[in-house]
Amino acid sequence: MPVFSLAFWAFIIVSSALLFPIALLVWATTAPFDRRLRAQHLFTCFWASLYSWLNPLWRVRVEGREHIRPDRTYVMVANHQSFLDILILFRLFRHFKWVSKAEMFRLPCIGWNMALNRYVKLRRGSPESIARMMAACERHLPDGSSVMIFPEGTRSEDGRLRAFKHGAFTLAQRAKVPLLPIVVEGTANALPKHGFVLRGRHAIRVRVLPEMPVEQVTACATEELIARVRARFAQELGETLDEVAPKPAGAIDRAG
Repeated sequence: MPVFSLAFWAFIIVSSALLFPIALLVWATTAPFDRRLRAQHLFTCFWASLYSWLNPLWRVRVEGREHIRPDRTYVMVANHQSFLDILILFRLFRHFKWVSKAEMFRLPCIGWNMALNRYVKLRRGSPESIARMMAACERHLPDGSSVMIFPEGTRSEDGRLRAFKHGAFTLAQRAKVPLLPIVVEGTANALPKHGFVLRGRHAIRVRVLPEMPVEQVTACATEELIARVRARFAQELGETLDEVAPKPAGAIDRAG
C-alpha cells in the first residue's frame, strides 16, 4: 500500500495546514470564556477523526462511551499499539488533556494546536520535566479536565501489552480520581511501530471499560494498583499475565 500510504500522509499534511487557522480562530474566540478549552478540544477531535472517517481501509467501532460520565474527571489509561491510537482515541469526543512527548509539540500545525489545547508536555529522561508534567496534570484534574495517558509509555513492537509505568497510577492516587481503562485493538495491524506504510483493511475497536472507583484506586499500594489494571487489560486483550512484561523501575508514561 505504498501509494495509498503516501496519499494518506500527504492528506494529513495538507489538511493540517488548512485546519490550523480554523483551530486558531476557535481558540481566539472561545478561550476567553472557556477556561478548560472544551471547544478547542472538540474541534481537535473533529480534526483527528477526519483521518479515520475518510479512510476506507479502517472500520472503527467505539464502545462504552457511556462509561465516561460528564460530571467526573478521570485519569484515562489506554494501551498503545500504534501511532494511530492517538487519532482513534479522539473519536471518543470526550474532554481530556493528552500527556505527550515534547517532540510532538514541535510538529507544524498539529503541535501548535496541541499547545493551544494546553496538552501536557513531557521530555523523556528528564526528572524536571516529569515533575512539571505531574504538576500540570494535578492542576487540570481539579479544574475539570480528565487526563489521557499511555501507561506503557511507548508503542508496542508487536501489538502485545508492554509493562505499565507508574506515572498515571501515582497521579490518580495523589489526585484522588477514578481510573478509566480504555482498550484499543487493531491499530497495530493497520500501522505497526517503525513504519509509515498502512497495512490494508483492518477493523479497529476502542472499548471504554467501567471506571475503577476512587476507593479502589486509593485502597492499595501503587504497585498493586498497576498489577490489577494490567491484569484487566491483559484479560480484555486475550493475553495471559505471564505474557505481560514486568514493570521497569523508575519509568514514566506519556503519549507518543
